[in-house]
Amino acid sequence: MTFQPRMQNKIEGFSVIGGAHRRQWNGIVADVWDVECAPYAGGYYVASDPRLFILLDLHGPGNSKVRLMPKGQGTVQDRAYRPISYVPADMELWADLVDVEFIRHLDLHFDADIVSGRLMEEIDPQRLKSPQLLFSDERILTLAQLIAAECTNPQPLHDLYGDGLAMSLIIDVMKLTKATPRKRSKLAAWQLRKTTEFIEQNCLRNIRLEELAVLTGLSQSHFSHAFKASTGVAPHQWQMNARLDRAKQLLVEGDQPLTVIAAETGFSDQAHFTRVFRKNVGTTPAYWKKARVA
Repeated sequence: MTFQPRMQNKIEGFSVIGGAHRRQWNGIVADVWDVECAPYAGGYYVASDPRLFILLDLHGPGNSKVRLMPKGQGTVQDRAYRPISYVPADMELWADLVDVEFIRHLDLHFDADIVSGRLMEEIDPQRLKSPQLLFSDERILTLAQLIAAECTNPQPLHDLYGDGLAMSLIIDVMKLTKATPRKRSKLAAWQLRKTTEFIEQNCLRNIRLEELAVLTGLSQSHFSHAFKASTGVAPHQWQMNARLDRAKQLLVEGDQPLTVIAAETGFSDQAHFTRVFRKNVGTTPAYWKKARVA
């Protein structure tokens, strides 16, 4: 099931230009909004999942203020010093914009359970619940600009590019560090067999972690841990190995060009195929084939 952020708002004075520019990855949704503002614009927002609000641009003589309750003075949000806010799930955020003509912002929503499963480590619940409002960080802003550029790109790059940027942003904001490895329970024999057979049969397409978890009746996080404990590698690496095994079979069975083998085994082009093959096998497809058929 595709992650869909759920958000409620009651706002006035905003006019969206051209609609939202949206990209979706596994457990993450990023939206870039270009908005014209009336002399006064504002209201409140609340989402059922954690989100990041990053102000990318603002024009006009006035300012934008953010507050946590319907009444209160609020704090100025500006592009130079306070453009970033991490807003926990179910936390209301109020905004007042006076004499602001235009804003561009990035909203990045994420499903904490899915992201935890992908990281193979639970995100600290206390960090998820703790707001971080109106701060600046050059590294986070750089990642946000790259994500925004990918959201508005009429010819988006490979999903791994935007997905990697978004995951990096979440890791940075949540200050996630590499945890000490823990001993994990393994998959039952039937679960491992069912999973590996499914991967073998579908290795040439993008297999979602959720599909594999459903096969075994486990949560995505539990499945990821148990699969790696059983095989020594993550599910995506097992799939990559299966694709490379298929490619090796094609290399030794005939004289198909590398461009054809790359296409038949799910790689974007020959260069991508060669790069992944060399990284995982230690040599190029051409040299590997030469050593086996000589």
